[in-house]
Amino acid sequence: MATNTPTAPALEPFVHRRTALLTSYKRDGNPVDTPVTIAVAGDRAFIRSYDKAWKSKRMKNNPEVRLAPSTVRGRPVGSAIAARSRLLNGEEAAGAARAIARRQPVLQGIFVPLFHRLARYRTLHYELTPVADG
Repeated sequence: MATNTPTAPALEPFVHRRTALLTSYKRDGNPVDTPVTIAVAGDRAFIRSYDKAWKSKRMKNNPEVRLAPSTVRGRPVGSAIAARSRLLNGEEAAGAARAIARRQPVLQGIFVPLFHRLARYRTLHYELTPVADG
């Protein structure tokens, strides 16, 4: 992941935050908020989930999400932005995993991947790209 790219203005509030409130949407359009660990690299943000998580299923059905800076417990501390999620594979996913692990080396670098392996989950990494509200 190239970190020399200037940060997108919409992602500035997330650069120094470890947690964001991700709003994904059910098939009926109802929003569901979930706090997630976030890493920002240039004009993209990255989050991690696993294959059986409801948020992963919701993002598969509808990649349009909202993202707000938040506390670890999910209390928003800033304005939400619209974004589009994209599931990453291969080297892109590995780069996202490294970026997330740099944010929280012990939790996201060791414990979460270990838990996913022990629980036999497939770890998923998503790229979130800001979009203009429409």
